[in-house]
Amino acid sequence: MISAALRLEPVTPDTLDAALDLRVHPHQEQNVAPVARSLATAYAYGETAWPRLIFDGDELVGFLMAFVDIQWNPEQDPDDRRSGLWRLNIGAEHQGKGYGRFAVDAVAAELRRHGATRMYLSWHEGEHGPGGFYRRLGFRETGELSGDQTVGVLDLDLDLDQD
Repeated sequence: MISAALRLEPVTPDTLDAALDLRVHPHQEQNVAPVARSLATAYAYGETAWPRLIFDGDELVGFLMAFVDIQWNPEQDPDDRRSGLWRLNIGAEHQGKGYGRFAVDAVAAELRRHGATRMYLSWHEGEHGPGGFYRRLGFRETGELSGDQTVGVLDLDLDLDQD
């Protein structure tokens, strides 16, 4: 059961060290960048990046970063702008408790506030990849690749409680 005390918070000087210490399972490290790299990316992308820490009460359980209205592929269509989930790191000891679903729901809500009708993300396929998790939440593959990652999309008018 998901706690009523779940919330997202920006990264602050008081929470930075805990954020940098957050680790996924070792076999998942190949699938998601560490928080430090995400924070550097957020700094470089400025207002288009939306990094947040996931707290359950006073306990840090994860990190997410969304992207808002980024030009997807200017070589093909300069008007193709997308928003979505860029990174999701749930601490190894906190996985399987609904925090990932909470994070996806929270990003969907934020993107809706920005007027987005679709939520994009990408994932590494494989035994320890998150593809199954995202598919269970209703994401479908677009047929595109982002580097070596599968691109998925979720229509935001859908309810995420499909399990």
